[in-house]
Amino acid sequence: MAKKRMLIVPAELVDRIDENRGDMSQAELIDFLIDSQLKEETKESKGVTKEQQYVTKEEFHSLEQDIKKLLRSFLDFFVSYGLELGKQSPKTEFEELVGRLQGLEKELDSDSEKGKATIKWK
Repeated sequence: MAKKRMLIVPAELVDRIDENRGDMSQAELIDFLIDSQLKEETKESKGVTKEQQYVTKEEFHSLEQDIKKLLRSFLDFFVSYGLELGKQSPKTEFEELVGRLQGLEKELDSDSEKGKATIKWK
């Protein structure tokens, strides 16, 4: 049988314990709270933090614009690569593609005043 001791605490604290313990006894609730607090401190010491970092609306918009620029450069590369290989595509398809690229360029130029996001590769 475990040894039992008496702990003297303020009446307000006992009231809070009784309000929040549900089906647990006072001792079980206190034991549970102490254990969970100690586990949380152990996690924090291992480098896990409680705070989560969120991206701002401006950063997200900047990332979106950078991705569009990246996609445009991929598209430019593949179009020029296809032309160099000598694949003859119908003139209408080429004009349509040029029109799309110019539309993207105009859209990107209008948004170039905003911040820029950079992608770091590891």
